Amino acid sequence: MRLLSEIDEIILNKREEYLEQLFTLLRQRSISTQDEGITECADLLKRMMETMGINTQIMKTDGHPVVYGERIKDKSFFTLLIYGHYDVQPPDPITEWKSPPFEPTIRENRIYGRGAGDNKGQLMAQLLGINTYIEAFGDLPINIKFVFEGEEEKGSVNLAAFVEEHKDLLKADLVYTADGSSHYSGSPLILLGVRGVLALELKAKEAEWDNHSGNTGNILTNPAWKLIDLLHTMRGKDGRVLIDGFYEDIRPPSLRDKELLKLLPFDVEDIGNKIGYPSLNMDGESYYHKLTMEPTFNINGLESGHTGIGLKTIIPSMATVRLDIRLVVDQDPMDIYKKIVQHVQVYDPSIDVKYLGSMKPSRTSADIEIVKVVTKAIQQSYEKKPIIQPSLGGSLPDYVWTSILGIPSVIMPYANFDQRNHSPNENLELDYFFNGIKCTCHVIHALGEYSKSYSDK
Repeated sequence: MRLLSEIDEIILNKREEYLEQLFTLLRQRSISTQDEGITECADLLKRMMETMGINTQIMKTDGHPVVYGERIKDKSFFTLLIYGHYDVQPPDPITEWKSPPFEPTIRENRIYGRGAGDNKGQLMAQLLGINTYIEAFGDLPINIKFVFEGEEEKGSVNLAAFVEEHKDLLKADLVYTADGSSHYSGSPLILLGVRGVLALELKAKEAEWDNHSGNTGNILTNPAWKLIDLLHTMRGKDGRVLIDGFYEDIRPPSLRDKELLKLLPFDVEDIGNKIGYPSLNMDGESYYHKLTMEPTFNINGLESGHTGIGLKTIIPSMATVRLDIRLVVDQDPMDIYKKIVQHVQVYDPSIDVKYLGSMKPSRTSADIEIVKVVTKAIQQSYEKKPIIQPSLGGSLPDYVWTSILGIPSVIMPYANFDQRNHSPNENLELDYFFNGIKCTCHVIHALGEYSKSYSDK
């Protein structure tokens, strides 16, 4: 029998082959928000999985399809469910790319291309990890199921319904996701939850058309000011949200959560430079608490009147603002949406509130045994103690596993901190890709050992 230590040799020998498999997937467009290349990418992924000995099928949803696969060794064995997504963000603005977004290119030990980090590179690292493990050991020690969706970049709008409909098919003991960015320090990062998100739009309309700002000045109401006045009633200068009941359902961080946050490394100068904000001034405890344990109330777009070249003296007829609100456990996005609607009704009922989408927050306890098993496997793979963060600052559909299936979930990002996902020149460091393949092997092996010891008890 081959040893786990031989995994490195297999990966090294198959380096070019593995890169070409990833490049094949990266070349296929799969922009979910523009319905471009989705069917073709699902078909491609299915063929690739089948060549790896994975029983694969394309399953319909009310939107883009799910690529589902499985390798079942014994129904009584431990079952791992691997989640990822094959859809990507639009590449715009194209002119800012140094190489074409759908022609993967290696520069300075990084793979550049749309989806390199988010999420095709990480998805392929998981699949190739399984392929590598089978080559080393001849078979898998556990059952593995795969759910690769095509709508993550548009909010996973049909994933919850899919999981609800196929609970029996998706039954598992643990969900393992490779998505997101690693810690800025370069240390392996384990995430045990995510913040939820609520997206909405506020719109104010006054006159039927834009008017001359002199001829109708002081006569017409400016809808931009109406929105600004409303926004001031929703959030204070200190950043605290003023909507009644906004904070009432938040689960306080446990003592263990607080301990984990204190252990996270923090270099304010390094973080500031890496996010393009060198004037960042915050201590580590505040930084991580705000990033993982507090909700946000963010304006991500304002539009009204003339914003092009030159002066245009008008009173605009319409103004809109788009908000994304990150939520923490146990906040319910629809409950928060109702509270916002009620708030607007009180302060200015003429303003229209439009729901754009949402995703619930999620959390898995750091104290359960299976989390400790995965943590140890990751440490052995990287030969470095991983950082454990109770929650990701961003949002993934993690709740479909923890709430609908009722099983624990571990997120292990395989992409570098500065992957520039969703931006031009998205990239994945080569070492991160190959380390992800190796890490997947170690996690599978550890779960196999855990499964044997657990069944012997």
